[in-house]
Amino acid sequence: MSKNKIKTDICVIGGGSGGLSVAAGAVQMGARVVLIEGHKMGGDCLNYGCVPSKALLSQAKAVKARGGPARATDFTAAIAHVKATIATIAPHDSVERFEGLGVQVIQGFARFTSADTVEVDGVAITARRFVIATGSRAFVPPIKGLEDVPFMTNETLFEQSECPSHLLIIGAGPIGLEMAQAHRRLGARVTVIEGAAALGRDDPDAARVVLEQLRSEGIEIVEQAQVEQVSGRAGAIEVQVKGGTIFVGTHLLVAVGRAPNVEKLDLDKAGIRHTNAGVTVDARLRSSNRRVHAIGDVAGQGQFTHLAGYHSGVIIRSMLFGLPAKARYDHIPHVTFTDPELAHIGLTEQAARKQYGGQASIHKIGYDQIDRAQAEGQTTGFIKLMAVRGRPVGVTIVGAQAGELIAPYALAIANNLKLSAIAGAVFPYPTLAEIGKRAAGAYFSPKLFDSINVKRFVRMVQRWLP
Repeated sequence: MSKNKIKTDICVIGGGSGGLSVAAGAVQMGARVVLIEGHKMGGDCLNYGCVPSKALLSQAKAVKARGGPARATDFTAAIAHVKATIATIAPHDSVERFEGLGVQVIQGFARFTSADTVEVDGVAITARRFVIATGSRAFVPPIKGLEDVPFMTNETLFEQSECPSHLLIIGAGPIGLEMAQAHRRLGARVTVIEGAAALGRDDPDAARVVLEQLRSEGIEIVEQAQVEQVSGRAGAIEVQVKGGTIFVGTHLLVAVGRAPNVEKLDLDKAGIRHTNAGVTVDARLRSSNRRVHAIGDVAGQGQFTHLAGYHSGVIIRSMLFGLPAKARYDHIPHVTFTDPELAHIGLTEQAARKQYGGQASIHKIGYDQIDRAQAEGQTTGFIKLMAVRGRPVGVTIVGAQAGELIAPYALAIANNLKLSAIAGAVFPYPTLAEIGKRAAGAYFSPKLFDSINVKRFVRMVQRWLP
């Protein structure tokens, strides 16, 4: 075979979490795999997203727990922790590890030249199956003047060496609010500007709990404020919103969403349909070119690392074993890692009532009803369970460790388990996890304790018992 031509079973384009999962799984099961990555192994999650943001949040939480004002050295230490965390995890996603597994790794940007071939720096790779796993990047909106003003996205945010004096953030979604809280706790003044409602995609009751906490910490959150223009220079940036109000700060972070990485792929040459949301895929994650699958952010079905990992499992079953595996999305949780955290899976209360009407029952348990929460002074928040015919169809949790506490319901919804499976489990006491069991029990309580028939039966049994 020519050095400029490679034939393989599977060609994975993108070395982020989803692409790496496919490459590792496929090669260890006997397939020939080529992995192409044009930037950093580990993708956005490791280098600019989940890992650095959670590392920064952990340091900010420690500063808050210590009490007193943040010190100048706190931010420096936090950024050092971010870099050390990335460096510790990076070997697991490295070129060396994947070459050791037997994957042929090519560093460069791939572009399709035909339905079954891509090219990277003059090397043509022909494959039986392709996996597009190129992820997404921060979306930069067409705001007047933005291109003339220094601003950050999640890809540059962690390059700072000093804490901003006054950080302006455009966008009050999960990324914007997580970074608002982290920077506020590390000493910055923070103003968040949102064109609609903050955390607008989440349960309004749960979002309110998070926003009240952030505002209590001194974060200014301005909702229904559409940005019209940005001006100024480094250290003196002005953001003007509809109506004329101007917000002034020293630094600007743009956090208004994500855009799929498709522009370098020449998808049209391979007959691959795509939109602004990403590659168009069917339930089996196949594109209009049946040789080509798309997973993760670029597939336009959601932007979570765990979703990309799930997608990789779906297409491995299809590509390696010929199974008609299909993706589903009702069991995919998401978490906003503010303090308190906000976690959700399945239908919201509004969606459950709309879809099931009177068949949907809603059960809400506060953290203040959980002994461990009382013992630790973490009584802010609640769990809200949406149930239909004895099964959970949606759960929202806002409060301490909500991202951990959603796990039993992720298991239940993924496997179509009944609430009795959770209600019948024995959870250790005292733990925060009891809140999930308490919510399941709340579904059965009216049927047991408020039923006239149950009470009559019990009285009858009591008369029969010796």
